[in-house]
Order: sequence, then structure tokens, then C-alpha cells
Amino acid sequence: MEEKPPELGGVWKRVVVVGGGVAGSLIAKSLQFHADVTLIDPKEYFEIPWASLRSMVEPTFAERSIIYHKDYLTNGRLVVSKAINISNSQVLIAEGRHIIFDYLVIATGHNDSFPKTRSERLKEYQAEHEQIKSADSILIVGGGPTGVELAAEIAFDFRNKKVTLVHEGSRLLEFIGPKAADKTLEWLKSKNVEVKLRQSVDLNNCSEGSNTYNSIDSFGKLKVDENLRVKGYKNIFAIGDITDVKLLLTGGKENKMASYKPHSPKVIVSLGRQDAVAQFPLTTLIGLVPGLIKSKDLFVGKTRKQLGLDPKIVDY
Repeated sequence: MEEKPPELGGVWKRVVVVGGGVAGSLIAKSLQFHADVTLIDPKEYFEIPWASLRSMVEPTFAERSIIYHKDYLTNGRLVVSKAINISNSQVLIAEGRHIIFDYLVIATGHNDSFPKTRSERLKEYQAEHEQIKSADSILIVGGGPTGVELAAEIAFDFRNKKVTLVHEGSRLLEFIGPKAADKTLEWLKSKNVEVKLRQSVDLNNCSEGSNTYNSIDSFGKLKVDENLRVKGYKNIFAIGDITDVKLLLTGGKENKMASYKPHSPKVIVSLGRQDAVAQFPLTTLIGLVPGLIKSKDLFVGKTRKQLGLDPKIVDY
């Protein structure tokens, strides 16, 4: 969209959001009636990432989880391009054009390669589904939440398929407690998933792309202060708390900004369409109760509602 949003009480601040993932899309949507917002993303769509594994086994599920940016960004600009360089006042995109900002939000996430159009992405899920459907057996490497959820999705939809999950650690889901890991292992075995612990598969031929910005630490992450601003910049946020961006847009003082404090993890790992394993601060649950929280819809309806869209209906 090339139309500027209406001004309220003077000239609006220019906010550029780089990255149309979860954080970038929600921030752009939330600020579009408070600032002159431009969203830069290489894709014409936003995809709800935690729905991707379900979409591999049920491609029609992606119809609700892949959303055109234009559907929720009704009062801002969309630039379908890649940001290739950033200064303290402008972003250079792949086509050579500079986009000026007063405030910048970096929400690029992982450097994954996705097709540009929504229709191409839907075709990818259909192709992945056909591969799973035609395979006699499936090997999944890695017993973290992604590996566990994918194994569970396949085991639930293709109950006669031989599924093997290989993990080099001593237990699954090592980032949460052993009780949750043990319950998950029992569930997978009950669905005839073969789980091999303390084993590995050579993946040396696989490589991941990289993306570099200023203020990168030794782990390749952006260094930020307690307000999630990029170190050395007062007007560039790495995702950040949306209230802090609004505070500065309206002339608020920096000392009024909220500080980011990590919270203790509350984890729910879906196990097919009905069950899940959940770790809360005081208890661990598995089965239908945590499944009701996440597994049926994977928060897709909730996320669509946050974007101001109908939770259930897609009319394209």
C-alpha cells in the first residue's frame, strides 16, 4: 500500500519493521494507527510457525495459518523485498531503494528460505504431505520439541507408518524437566514410534544460511539492552515491548520504558490432535487436558484474532 495513514495531531513518526514473522507482524498491526508504519518482508504473507508441522500432514490446515500481510496491515505500507543494510536512519532494500525511519524494529528471526507468494508456500506443504504419505518409513533426527511434535503428528495421521525418532541426548525434550520427557517417551512408544536415544545421524552435508547485522554477539544474536534496544542505538529495537515503542512515539521519557525480564518457562508440546505434554511451574501434565489448550487448533484461531481476522474463515 502506498497511501500514508492519516495524521492525528501533527506529523506521525516513521516506523519501519523489518521482518514479517510473528513479532514483526503483530507489531506492525498494533502500530499502524499510531505511526506511519512500513513493513519490510521478503514474502507477501505471514505464516504462523507453530502450525507448520500440522500443515505437513494436513495441507488444508495451512489455509488459515498462512495469511496475506495486506489482510491485517490495512493502514500501513508493505514492501515485499529483503533488507540488505541498515544505518541509524534508513534501511536499504534489495532493489536499491532506501526507506527512512525515525524508529526501526528488527524482527527478522531465523534466516529461513521461504517462497515469496502464499500460493507457492501452500504448494510446498502439499508436496511435503505427498512425500510423507508415499514413504514406507520416516526418520526424524532430533528429540527437541520440533522432532517430537512432528513424530506425533505423523504417528497420529498415519498410524501404520513406521516412524523412527533419533536423539543424541539421554532423554527427549532436554530443555524441560525429566518428568515431562519421560511422559512424552511413553506416549510416543504407545503410538509405535521407535525412539533411539544416545544415537546420532551424520548431517554434515546440511548447512544453514546466516544473516549479519551490527551488534552481533559470539552466538550470532543481536545484543540488546534491558529495553530490547540494539546496543549503541536509541531508535532501533530488536522486537521489543510494543508499549516501549508507543511510549517513545508519543514523546515519553526513556526512564519510563519497561525492562525485559526473562520468565520461567511454561511449555506445552503437542502430541497429535488431542494430546499434549505441559510443564508448568508446579506440575507436569500429559493427555487430553493440556491437549485442549494447544493441540486441537495450535493457537491458530487465537493468532488470527490478534491480527484482527476471523479465527475460522478464510475467503480467498
